[in-house]
Amino acid sequence: MLREATTDDVNLMLSWRNQETNRQVSKTSHEITPAEHAAWWSRVRTDPTRQVLIYLHDDRPAGVVTFFDLRQDGPQRTASWGFYLDADGLAERGATLPAWLGVMRAAVDHAFDVLALDRLDGEVLADNTVVRQMNRRFRFVEGTGRRETHDGREITVVPISLSRENRRRR
Repeated sequence: MLREATTDDVNLMLSWRNQETNRQVSKTSHEITPAEHAAWWSRVRTDPTRQVLIYLHDDRPAGVVTFFDLRQDGPQRTASWGFYLDADGLAERGATLPAWLGVMRAAVDHAFDVLALDRLDGEVLADNTVVRQMNRRFRFVEGTGRRETHDGREITVVPISLSRENRRRR
């Protein structure tokens, strides 16, 4: 289940985002400061092209889903997305895989059933093979990777997309 993020969630989101597991698989790998996070939150919470949602697993906050670059007018309704989980908390509870499957399902359902998108785009680091396999399970298609430099490290970023037609139905 997803719900809209509120100001009450800001510290929780920052603590999850700064977990080592999440930083290792993100373009931005440095520890995000409270000031950086507050500036981000100030921008995104009023931006009509963005949505920040909290993922609930077993009725407990367990992750963040962001939709951005929302284009809901015109011939193609599209958005980009990303997510991160409370990796440490879920691992302690032995709930990582069920939460991961749950957040992917919830995000895809939200994209196509609530936002009524035609296509959902995203990115994954090339060396994040586990996420790439999960994306394929959900029928995301990979594009050609590109080299980028972030936080002083060279990474290969692989674009992904899922069209309404290719969406996996339960």
